[in-house]
Amino acid sequence: MIKEKKKLLGIYLIGMLVIACSSSDDSVTGVEDNQTDDNTTVAYDISSLLSKFEGLGLSYEINGNTVTFTTQDLPNHKSPYYQDTLWEQDLYEAYNGTNPNFALNPNRISEQNITLTIPLQPSEAVTKEATSLGAIGIARNGVVFYNQYAGPNNQALTFEIDSFDQYLGHPQQSGGYHYHQEPTYLTQQFGESAFLGLLADGFPIYGPVENGEVLASDDLDEYHGHTTITADFPNGIYHYHITADDPYINGNGFYGVPGNITN
Repeated sequence: MIKEKKKLLGIYLIGMLVIACSSSDDSVTGVEDNQTDDNTTVAYDISSLLSKFEGLGLSYEINGNTVTFTTQDLPNHKSPYYQDTLWEQDLYEAYNGTNPNFALNPNRISEQNITLTIPLQPSEAVTKEATSLGAIGIARNGVVFYNQYAGPNNQALTFEIDSFDQYLGHPQQSGGYHYHQEPTYLTQQFGESAFLGLLADGFPIYGPVENGEVLASDDLDEYHGHTTITADFPNGIYHYHITADDPYINGNGFYGVPGNITN
């Protein structure tokens, strides 16, 4: 009788262990990447990208769940817009790009003091916020990104493009250099599928190529991004892409919640 009870107890304990293991397995395999089992979106972590940032007058500091970049906004590549500046001897280069309509604008590169406080754990915004004129993000070399407009009233870049230097950047009236389009110095250096920078909401920007395919705006959502795996995020992440067609970097606003930018 005692042996019979021991046998039943052993069967019971094995059964409970199987149930516990099955429950534990379900809690792992039944959850999609970046989601909890109650379908709540989990924030990503972009801390691993920070070591990729390096440029003239660029620094960053982590404060809790944000990172604050401080940049002098000086491109670390040559440009005709370094003419008549403190950096002319080392960084001036006459225009040698491919635009036959290139015309040097009257502005020259000057040192800025721009800070961008960006979330390290970006997540989708409930209400999407439009980008504004001026800096909307930062490239990995410390140069800021602007949106697809040349000025107030959503003016297209049609004519302003002719003042972009050989690396597709130019300075505005106060000397702040910026990219509206692909920063070709970076894609030439790191590759057309490489990580290029961050928008203010913390989501990364990649080059125009993904899985060997050149992307266009029609391949992306209205914010000019999508969620897939990347070299830096093998489990997938929402990210923006540079494209050759409008809106180039960002579409109808930030996908996530933007941090603060001051200059």
